[in-house]
Order: sequence, then structure tokens, then C-alpha cells
Amino acid sequence: MIWDTHAHLDDKQFKADRDIVLQRAREAGITTIVNIGHSEATSKESVELATKYPSLFYATVGIHPHDAKDCNDQTWILLERLAQNPKVIAWGEIGLDYYRDLSPRDVQRKVFIQQLELAKESGLPVVIHNRDAHGDILKIIKENPTGTGGVFHSYSGSWEMAKELLKIGYYLSFSGPLTYKNSRHTVEVAGKMPEDRFVVETDCPYLTPEPYRGKRNEPAYVREVVSKIAEIRGITFEKVAHLSTENAQKLFRI
Repeated sequence: MIWDTHAHLDDKQFKADRDIVLQRAREAGITTIVNIGHSEATSKESVELATKYPSLFYATVGIHPHDAKDCNDQTWILLERLAQNPKVIAWGEIGLDYYRDLSPRDVQRKVFIQQLELAKESGLPVVIHNRDAHGDILKIIKENPTGTGGVFHSYSGSWEMAKELLKIGYYLSFSGPLTYKNSRHTVEVAGKMPEDRFVVETDCPYLTPEPYRGKRNEPAYVREVVSKIAEIRGITFEKVAHLSTENAQKLFRI
């Protein structure tokens, strides 16, 4: 049993062969996929997938920092309605992205804080996107606690930041970049983190792990992340699979 805690199976790259991809996932031991909303459209599509494949999918709803500039009152009305669906288990992905800066930074911060409040009201954990915004994101989550917990997806920060996040109750999620040769900081975190505070993901169709790098990512490939964590920590594949699944169930209260 393995959870892929962060996937985008609604992406157009899966339009032609989604059912085949899902079959490969099942054959690889992937029992649960959390499909991540990051806009109005993808939040709706995530809920639709979770409704169509109820034994395999859960969904999240939220607005990615790239789309923060497009939010309005109708956005929040829609997301609050979607969040009431029993297949929605988290609010996200939300956060800050100072690498691409597709929305003004002040708008990103405002929308992020607003969604932390909505997650608190909805009683949902949060799925956080952080790229080149470590200081601001840490400040915001400390000043705006949700009380519902959450996860930093595809964690790429330092061990020092990881310790701060663990201290305030967050989980860390690891994805394909952990398998790359230049992932020294992420490898350090994966080796030092408590065994009850990590989960695994693909972020498919992005961030494909070795040895599939260069190809479209898919849920079956999350096994490579599990294998890498097992190698780093000197434990079995089965132990990592068990821990990551147990942690995902606790994180998302399943």
C-alpha cells in the first residue's frame, strides 16, 4: 500500500490514457491518489475525479500562488462549496512562489493568508507550495495558524527550516527531485526527519524521478521515491511504504 499524496491526473497530458496510467498505478501498489486543485477549474476537476474513481482518489481545492492575481469573491464561494464534498480532504495547493512571480508578491501573500483562514474555517489541513519564499512563508504560517496541520509538498528546503516546520506540526513530502544527483539538502532532510512526519508524492506529470527523468511522471513512479528514502535511511522498501501510508492517513485524517 502506497499513497501518492500529490498528483495532477486532471492534467491534459493524461487525457488520452488516464485509465491505463491508473491501471499501472494499481499494479505498482498505489492504493490512494490525492489529486490536487490549484485553480478554480482544477479544483472542480479534482472533485470530479474523486467522484468518478471513489476507491482510488481523494481531492483538494485551492488557488496556487501563480493564480492569486485572478481571485475574486466568486472564487471563494466556489471553493467553499467544493470543500464541503466528503472526498475533499485538504485545502491546497496554496503558498508563495517567488521564482516565477506570476502574481505580484503582495497579492500572493494576501491570497495565501486568506486561504489559511478558509482552511481553518473548513477544518481542513493545508497543502503548501513554497518556492524561493522560505522566510515569508515561515513567517505567515506562524502568524496565521490553522490548527488543522498540513504538509509542505515536494520539500526542497534546508534541514534548519525543516526543524522549524516539524516543530509547529507540519509534515514534509518528498518527490522525484530526491532521486537527483544534486539533491544534497533534500537527502539530508530525508535522512534526519522523524519517521512519523513524512509522506511521498509524484507531483505528476512533473518532477519525474530517476530512472524515468525526461518522461512524463505518473503515480506508479512514486515507488522510486520510496526506494530512495529506504536507501538513505537504511531500512526496507516495505517499511518506508508502510510509514508513508500511515503518515498520510494521519495527515489527511483518513
